[in-house]
Order: sequence, then C-alpha cells, then structure tokens
Amino acid sequence: MIDINKLIQGKNLTEIEVHVLKYIIKNIDTVLQKGVREIAKENYTSPSTVIRLSKKLGYTGFVDMYYQLVPELKNIENHQSVSDDFPEIRTADFFEYNNLEEIEQFIDKVLRLKQCYIFIYATGFSGIAAEYFYKKLLVLGKKAILASGSDSIGVFENNLDNTGALVVISRSGETKQVIDKLKSAKKHSIFTVSFTKETENQIASISDLNFKIIDNNKFDDRNMLPNIFFPRLLLMFEYIIKEYLKRLEKNSKK
Repeated sequence: MIDINKLIQGKNLTEIEVHVLKYIIKNIDTVLQKGVREIAKENYTSPSTVIRLSKKLGYTGFVDMYYQLVPELKNIENHQSVSDDFPEIRTADFFEYNNLEEIEQFIDKVLRLKQCYIFIYATGFSGIAAEYFYKKLLVLGKKAILASGSDSIGVFENNLDNTGALVVISRSGETKQVIDKLKSAKKHSIFTVSFTKETENQIASISDLNFKIIDNNKFDDRNMLPNIFFPRLLLMFEYIIKEYLKRLEKNSKK
C-alpha cells in the first residue's frame, strides 16, 4: 500500500473517507468500472461519502479524482522502484578506489546485522554526514547509535557489548578520537568500517573495511574551499543503500 499521508495532509478527512481512499488506491485498476455506488456498497457507506471525499481532495467529482490519481500513483510507484530511482552519476567517483565486493561486504557485515547495533562515530563536518547516514539507517529499520566528539566516552564504551559494527567517518583519516574508537572496537572483535579520503591514512589502515572518497582539497583542513568530498560521501551512502535494497528485492522474488 502506498503511503497516502501527502495526499490527505490538511484535508480533514473522516475515518471512513480515509478508508474509502485507501480502497480506491488499492483497487485503482477496477474502481472506475465499479462506479460510485459499488465503491460505497463495498465500504459500507453511502455514495455521498465518495463524492464528498473527492471534493475534499480538490477534485470536481469521483471521475475527475480517478483520472488525476492514476498518473500520480504511477509516478509514486516508479519512484519506489529500487532500480530506477538512482540518479545518473559518475561511477568512476565510486569505483576508482572502491569495488562492488567491498559494498557486498558492507551489506553482509553491517546492514544485515539483526540483534546488535551499528555504532556510527564522526566529528566536525563528518559528523553532519554521519547524522544523515544514521537517520537513513533508522528509516530502514536498523538498530543504530550515533555519537560525535562532543559526546561522553561512555556512550561508546557502555555499548561495546551490544555493537556489531563500528562505522566511522573522517575526511583526513587522521582524527585521533576516531582512531581511538577504532582501536577499542578492534580489541572487542567488532567489525570496523571507515570512510576517508582516497590517499593513505591511519584510519584506513586499521579498519577492516575502508571506503575511499575522492578529496579535491586535501590540505583544506578547515573545509573553507569548495569541495565535493561530502557530496560524494553522501552519494556513496545512497549507492550502498541502493545495492542493499536491490538485494532485498531480488531475494523477495525468489
């Protein structure tokens, strides 16, 4: 069932009107042939409810609502397709230094965790990207914890026993706080993943899995100059999620 929240937002629909709308959407291929009376009958309400619903949604009547909804619903369905919703970007930005096997490893070791938490850690500008990834995991139903340099060390240490993977972000690859977390995780046999610049760095070397993101201004420590390191990083997150959802979609069809 398509999420109808955007369709009904601010329309002050009654419970029965929402129920009828859901019915119409679910049976969009047959409701026009059924007509208002049959729709009302199958939902234990009156034809006036169906007409009132269409007018509350801003249409002139049921037929107008039908013809307006059909392309709108098709558009939503197309955007929900895992294989078609990813923008055309330069794959060289991903695969000049990374490969699909590493993405598969991330999916297996991180995204497929069931009971344990995915702990995400970053500081500064990287912390903003980490929060984005954290929220992305939450909407996917993953158990995740986010922490940054401003959080107490206890946030990390008190959750080590329940952590299945540590994901860190450090543009420089040399952030001491991040290095300390990685070393601690390694001592507890926690799988570690890092996202850093593409050149050699400490964090990359001690991580179980490292994704290298191209950094055009490697010496701009204050992040003052124009740089698409972080946009590339976010696109890398989205690409990984895309591959994960493609796998779920493929498995569901077996």
